[in-house]
Amino acid sequence: MTAMAPTRTEPDLSFLLDHTSHVLRTRMTAELGEIGLTPRMHCVLVHALEEERTQAQLAEIGDMDKTTMVVTVDALEKAGLAERRPSSTDRRARIIAVTEEGAKVAAESQKIVDRVHESALASLPDKEREVLLRALNRLVTGHLETPVEGARPARRARQKG
Repeated sequence: MTAMAPTRTEPDLSFLLDHTSHVLRTRMTAELGEIGLTPRMHCVLVHALEEERTQAQLAEIGDMDKTTMVVTVDALEKAGLAERRPSSTDRRARIIAVTEEGAKVAAESQKIVDRVHESALASLPDKEREVLLRALNRLVTGHLETPVEGARPARRARQKG
């Protein structure tokens, strides 16, 4: 550190959250890859099973741009896990319908996701785990709930849902 470097007055929360999120994503990607899915594919399958949703709605939930969403749904269709269908409520809209096989894969992938999350949380003592989850939920529903728009937009995190 040089004499000109500013003195940090607070822990680097951005680094802690970014690094934790990155490592969690890499583990999730590796684990889901073993069954031929990506985290985005998992996200689309699970949220499409919850209720009838359009491709645009699922893209918003998964924080995917249109191109990424199209590629993700194309891969799900090619694998026989989902298909585009006309909406039952809006004939102009197309929904993503999960096939029977897709529902089975989604159940398996949710077990993988839960296992990855559980493994990360299990590395903490019970009391610390509860405090961490409570604190993160408070941030996500409070002070850090809404992103601030700037001149150069930051890449958005995946939306909760």
